Amino acid sequence: MKEEFKMEKSKVYFTSMKVNAGTNLLKKLNHLIKEAGISNIDFENKYTAIKIHFGEPGNLAYLRPNYAKVVVDLVKELGGRPFLTDCNTLYVGRRKNALDHLDTAYENGYNPFATGCHVIIADGLKGTDETLVPINCEYVKEAKIGRAVMDADVIISLNHFKGHESTGFGGAFKNLGMGCGSRAGKMEMHSSGKPNVNQALCISCGECRKNCAHDAISFIDYTGENKPGSRAERKNAKKRAFIDHNKCVGCGRCIGACPEDAVKAGTSEANDILNCKIAEYTYAIIKDKPNFHISLVIDVSPYCDCHAENDIPIVPDIGMFASFDPVALDQACADAVNRQPVISGSVLAEKEHCHHDHFTDTHPDTNWETCLEHAVKLGMGNREYDLIEVE
Repeated sequence: MKEEFKMEKSKVYFTSMKVNAGTNLLKKLNHLIKEAGISNIDFENKYTAIKIHFGEPGNLAYLRPNYAKVVVDLVKELGGRPFLTDCNTLYVGRRKNALDHLDTAYENGYNPFATGCHVIIADGLKGTDETLVPINCEYVKEAKIGRAVMDADVIISLNHFKGHESTGFGGAFKNLGMGCGSRAGKMEMHSSGKPNVNQALCISCGECRKNCAHDAISFIDYTGENKPGSRAERKNAKKRAFIDHNKCVGCGRCIGACPEDAVKAGTSEANDILNCKIAEYTYAIIKDKPNFHISLVIDVSPYCDCHAENDIPIVPDIGMFASFDPVALDQACADAVNRQPVISGSVLAEKEHCHHDHFTDTHPDTNWETCLEHAVKLGMGNREYDLIEVE
């Protein structure tokens, strides 16, 4: 494991959202990442994956594509070949396959005309295009990462820092570790269990069985109630899909294949273990590649941008942060949020404040520190940092 960050404090660079005449936030972001040392990376003719969340339609808290263009333009200026990327989701929504995912990205402004580079969905059409990365860590022995991410020469994370109902907050680790996992990778992180079929939605089309390489899916007699108004009710199918967990390997291909979203991932994994697995997946992605990390602590919504809505931010906008150390970056962002007053009317304002931590107060069943503690054990960074303010 790597040891680079253990001897001294890491450097995290910060600039506020305040601007004066003659400058703007995009110029400030450009200046920030230059001061943080991004130019020290050799980008010449290097494929550069800029990992970002394109936002779920209906949610307006995602990062504007203008910020991405700043990073894209600078990478190009330094000789790199950038692309924006994310992997397909495990859950129901409009980013479950590459076609819907691209439509969502374009709808939210992430297109080559606005950002200056292409969008590549890293794990392919159905979330099954992956690279297996041996890491032999405590929880994950072989990470399953979207192929385009692992094909890249340089990794940049451009993160919207906000709350999250399972991990406490979403920052560099959540964006990279969970975001770059293929469908099977996401399932491994989210659950040690296997997917199940909601038989009230199943229409017996057989797509799940066609995509199962392990003969784990059969069709059994169904005597239950159909969901009113569903295609299952209209088709009145007599047989419904069933997954034999003794044969299932948890690859998640059936989830992507189902046209009715009747196949769901299990949710048995404890949040602390989830955080540790996210750290290990992030390790798999960046351990052998130059990497750089940028977080914008703005519109700090209580929930992930994967939701099709965004609630009132829990704290005021703070600013932009950048570092080579993802551990120090997430720690600095969390510390900055915890120094802020709570916004009246937000979810956090309605919670009992007993943890002295805005994220844990918002989601009491989470503990974001487990991710960073585990990342330190992996040699990925340092929770001790010097905050360097850039005008």
